Amino acid sequence: MLGPVSSLPQQPQRPMNVGHMVVCGDDTLARRLAVELRYVYGERVTLLVPPGRDTGRPELPLTQRARAGALFGRMSAAMNRNGVAGGNGNGDTNAGVEAVRIMEAHEPTDDVLEEAGVDRAAALALVYDDDELNIRAALTARRLNPRLRLVIRLYNRKLGQHLETLLDQAAAVSMPGLDPAALDSSTTVLSDADTAAPALAATALTGSSKVIQAEGLLLRAVERTPPRPGELADPGLCTLALLSATSQDPAGAEGSDSSGEEGPQLLPDQATVNAATGRGTVVLEAISQAGPDRAPTRMGGRGAPLGQVFSRRLRWSALGVAAAVVGLAVASVITTGDSPLHAAYLTLLDLLAMGDPAVEDEDSSSRQVIQLLSGMAGLLLLPLLVAAVLEAFGSLRTASSLRRPPRGLSGHVVLLGLGKIGTRVLVRLRELDIPVVVVEEDPEARGIPLARSLHVPTVLGDVTQEGVLEAAKIRRAHALLALTSVDTTNLEAALYARSVKPDLRVALRLYDDEFATAVYRTLRTAHPQALTRSRSVSHLAAPAFAVAMMGRQILGAVPVERKVMLFAALEVAGHPQLEGRTVEQAFRAGAWRVLALDATPPADRRPDLAAVPPYDPLDPASAGAPDRPSGLVWDLHPGYVLRPEDRVVIAATRRGLAELLRRQRAMTRR
Repeated sequence: MLGPVSSLPQQPQRPMNVGHMVVCGDDTLARRLAVELRYVYGERVTLLVPPGRDTGRPELPLTQRARAGALFGRMSAAMNRNGVAGGNGNGDTNAGVEAVRIMEAHEPTDDVLEEAGVDRAAALALVYDDDELNIRAALTARRLNPRLRLVIRLYNRKLGQHLETLLDQAAAVSMPGLDPAALDSSTTVLSDADTAAPALAATALTGSSKVIQAEGLLLRAVERTPPRPGELADPGLCTLALLSATSQDPAGAEGSDSSGEEGPQLLPDQATVNAATGRGTVVLEAISQAGPDRAPTRMGGRGAPLGQVFSRRLRWSALGVAAAVVGLAVASVITTGDSPLHAAYLTLLDLLAMGDPAVEDEDSSSRQVIQLLSGMAGLLLLPLLVAAVLEAFGSLRTASSLRRPPRGLSGHVVLLGLGKIGTRVLVRLRELDIPVVVVEEDPEARGIPLARSLHVPTVLGDVTQEGVLEAAKIRRAHALLALTSVDTTNLEAALYARSVKPDLRVALRLYDDEFATAVYRTLRTAHPQALTRSRSVSHLAAPAFAVAMMGRQILGAVPVERKVMLFAALEVAGHPQLEGRTVEQAFRAGAWRVLALDATPPADRRPDLAAVPPYDPLDPASAGAPDRPSGLVWDLHPGYVLRPEDRVVIAATRRGLAELLRRQRAMTRR
């Protein structure tokens, strides 16, 4: 059941030494995380996968081990082609590092984890798709190695918070002398859905803005088109990236790490930005205060207003009857000289056939005519009341059912799939008050109750069947987010939607990188005027999991075409690339850039910069704020010298952040 892979000649045949990292999972995220740790951070990695085919993608003929081996082979070949990692001349980050050790086991039991070397490992990532399996394995691993750094994938946020506290307490009890600083990173619970949802939702927004939260502030990175001739591009606070130079990459892999000079460039210097004419940019545009988390809003308002209980035709009919009653009461006042209150009372009695007939001699002819008209209006009132009762009963009966897309809906986002990822993206879109229409084939899908509670219009049906996208009003939609778990379904939906509306914004969730690159390039060539994005959830989430394995947490990840730029908070101490250097000297093009300085005194700093502080970070005099200077300083002078006690917010590439963390870890071991 366990053992080396014969097809990989560099497969280690001996137990891993102390300090290696173990990754356990059953899908693409596990394999990509192992690649990230091995080929970006230069760590020794053991990958534990189930035997047999990928249960999440049974249509693929390769087994989990074969797919992992193929992925490692492609990455190793790419590293050999590129020569030096990172391209900065600092040497190969993987020199002397053994290849990934691949093991197979149905579940991470005690024996399996011991054979993987968890008792000697520095970190363990549990990224199975099953939350319960991850929890059981985490409890076992904590018992085997109290010092082990745990990174756990959980979809349930509340359960993740409780589990993180429980495992940290278990580590503190088992190791009474454990450093509190190490305990902060001892257990980290992450969700790939939460990590990827903001980036996926941002593709549906005009301007492709991405939001990163730090110290209660929101950083907004905006994708901008090239300026027209004679216009000057607004650089914003700083330029974070240059987009691809052409819509058809000559390297054949537009937007990826192998795009070459024509691909996107992360963190360019000012000379490169000035020389890059005709290229789009990603700039840091605005910084604003972050308020408390806002619950997603319902489409159509709260509760059940009259517009949802009674139809428009019935409401107009009721308004007509009411107008007739008022008119008859006014006519009675004019013709009989009666008081308005008494005239209205008599009109209602006539309307309900409760008044005496006007047959006496003293009754005028006008009174008799008004009584006849009131009786006719009363006849119209009876079917109106019956219709109101029936419609109210029908509304109550269907209150728990899914809402259909309204006729006049336009400018909305069509979201395909309500699994883990689709549900999180739906919440994100509704938080931004973006109208959404959901298409889901399974009526028992995870996100169906959420769509029902938010009154989101939902179409149940197979998106590949004719008429399903039309029912979602795809012709009047603003964007399409194809987030199902099947690549071919997402592609088929995107192609059909583009045939109906060629300028539709399209974002596809694709697993296979080569397939995603080919699809992305083809769609952009066929529809150059339309925005096309291909996104891989594992590609967006893997950097966050890898950084957590290294004992840090990133503030956020911004996708730049098919690359990822990371934002993180670092202590300057232990980083020779930062310590004692000015902000300008610390900048390394294509690797990292210092964006802000945390002016909060070290004793008052909070470990998690992504959390919203209990006070206004923009107002030092607000209640609860420290007396001394606090908050993040974004307008740093280029000549400011970074001190060891400083904490900074940086934007970095994956390899740039890996270099910073790897060198600090090496100095700590010394």
